[in-house]
Amino acid sequence: MSQRGSGEKLDVVYGIHAVREAVGSRPVDYVMVAQGQHNPRVQEIIDACRAAGISLRFAPRPALERVAGDVQHQNVVAVCTPKAYDTLETLVAAAESPLLVVLDGVEDPANLGAVVRTAVAAGATGIVIPERRAAGLSPAVARAAAGALEHVRIARVTNLVRALVELKSHNVWVYGFDAQAPKSYRELDYARACALVLGGEGHGLHRLVREACDELAHIPLRGPVPSLNVSVAAAVALYEADRQRAG
Repeated sequence: MSQRGSGEKLDVVYGIHAVREAVGSRPVDYVMVAQGQHNPRVQEIIDACRAAGISLRFAPRPALERVAGDVQHQNVVAVCTPKAYDTLETLVAAAESPLLVVLDGVEDPANLGAVVRTAVAAGATGIVIPERRAAGLSPAVARAAAGALEHVRIARVTNLVRALVELKSHNVWVYGFDAQAPKSYRELDYARACALVLGGEGHGLHRLVREACDELAHIPLRGPVPSLNVSVAAAVALYEADRQRAG
């Protein structure tokens, strides 16, 4: 994390896809590029920065690693205004029949980034995450989302159970995904406004979150694998929702 002289906090975004999308989506203070690189995709970012009047800094790779906090920066790092969280009300109002993804304690930034990418690809309205014991927006999330972070609304709530109750007050059906649920995910009605609640790594849905759901369903597993990665489970449910809504 960097700062302007005024004390305004700045965010770091790294990786070709993430930087390219950030340059076109939010104010960028400057972009660092590794000296001596000849990647045409990085050159496209350089050209876009010059066209937009964004400051460019060419530096050795170790300098980019220090700013990014990661060696996997793909030779380009942007220092920019942080992506703002949306409110729950904004997510509900963003579509006539919202399709939301609610994450109950996903702690791995790579998993959150993968869910972001999946949600954008499947046309979800937005994502809801809790403030505590869960990954928030970070450079690692932006990197894993590969540019998709700039195209999704994310609300961060203090209490996930209260957030689910609030969603239900707006006529949003809350569907929890639990391996022990008797109903299959295909039996849910995704054509109406709904929120898909997925548990975090290892623990699944917390008890109070599970109890706050209108319906629970499982994703059948035919082989010996005990569970799916949360981004894969999100993809399965979201594309079933897309299929029902398209039909």
